[in-house]
Amino acid sequence: MTNLDIKNLIFMDCEANGKCPSMGKLTEFGAVAYPSKSTFHGVLVERVFSVDSGFRVATGKVFDDKEVFKKFEKWLLEITEGERPKFVSDNPAFDWQWINDSFWRNLGRNPFGHSARRIGDFYAGLIGDFTDASSWKRLRVTKHDHNPVHDAMGNLEAFGRLLRGERG
Repeated sequence: MTNLDIKNLIFMDCEANGKCPSMGKLTEFGAVAYPSKSTFHGVLVERVFSVDSGFRVATGKVFDDKEVFKKFEKWLLEITEGERPKFVSDNPAFDWQWINDSFWRNLGRNPFGHSARRIGDFYAGLIGDFTDASSWKRLRVTKHDHNPVHDAMGNLEAFGRLLRGERG
């Protein structure tokens, strides 16, 4: 795959306490723009790495959701030069629901619209095997560590490698 003019892809990852917006809280999210690799880190509940648990845990410091999503929308509009951003994730069934819910609750709109793209489906189509939607993850460069910016960056890097013809 060469000479593709792909732009306005926003690779997303969300961290949350709970399985869905009605049963939990979005704690933070990361966004990385393709192809620029510009990043946005939305923090709603501060989390720090805990040596004891090996996970990032909430500190109790909470930020205003509406302000975070105003800043995120401003970043999106700047990075996409006013065109509609395209939401891309390794698991949009999880990630998109949090972002969609938060945009609608806080701003009354979602600049992503009503759809998202899944990297695993793109990969499965490339290799012609509908059942293999995960091998692409080996192409990540940035370690998947549940920091949402790192995780989104790793997914963007893997996507770039797929576009250059590498396979997982």
